[in-house]
Amino acid sequence: MLGFYNYTVILTYISLCSAVTGIFTAIAGSGHPFIATACLMVCGCCDAFDGMVARSKKDRTEQEKRFGIQIDSLVDLIAFGVLPCAIGYACYMSHHMDGFILSDKWALFKPVAAVKIPLFFIVFCLFVLAALIRLAYFNVMEEERQKKTDEKRKYYQGLPVTSACLIFPTIMLIQYIVGKTFDISPYYVVALFITAILFVSKIHIKKPGMKGILIMVGIGVVEFILLLIFRFCYGH
Repeated sequence: MLGFYNYTVILTYISLCSAVTGIFTAIAGSGHPFIATACLMVCGCCDAFDGMVARSKKDRTEQEKRFGIQIDSLVDLIAFGVLPCAIGYACYMSHHMDGFILSDKWALFKPVAAVKIPLFFIVFCLFVLAALIRLAYFNVMEEERQKKTDEKRKYYQGLPVTSACLIFPTIMLIQYIVGKTFDISPYYVVALFITAILFVSKIHIKKPGMKGILIMVGIGVVEFILLLIFRFCYGH
């Protein structure tokens, strides 16, 4: 078969499976945004260590290295670009099922749907587009940089797309802290819009070392546990 299937790409493949699971969980029926958010965090955990696992194989061919770079970006687009939007859609649907019915030709004229749905989907498209542009731009510039120097990158230009795995779970936790009846979707969409801008901005962010990565993983684990506690204690 085409492709590579050694252990260096296992985490990336797992991340993709988790992302697809999260997307379908979010858009199925009334949607389950908190389960989808848990899938997003699994993607973040896989991404945190997939590079280390890949570099542990010292005899990788140039084709294997390039293949790993390509699939990493492709999976990141789905996991940290598409999945957060699916979660936002699920948040909206869980509070406004009566506001958006595809079979009802008059649905878009209902007060809730007429304003929120077009605006929300515009932001969803902008978010995925920003993630796509950032990933493609980063790949091109990183390839150029590596041709000129072997020095490891110390700073990111713009917010990495993987930051989505910490930003949006935090917002989802606010839903339970404030109360299940509270509609978090407008605030979630605002966060999507701001994050999209940061993806393609020229701000410089220091690249975290191993200690920083472990701290972020620890924060993610705490958020993941809290999500599960809230999910099973209160249901959704």
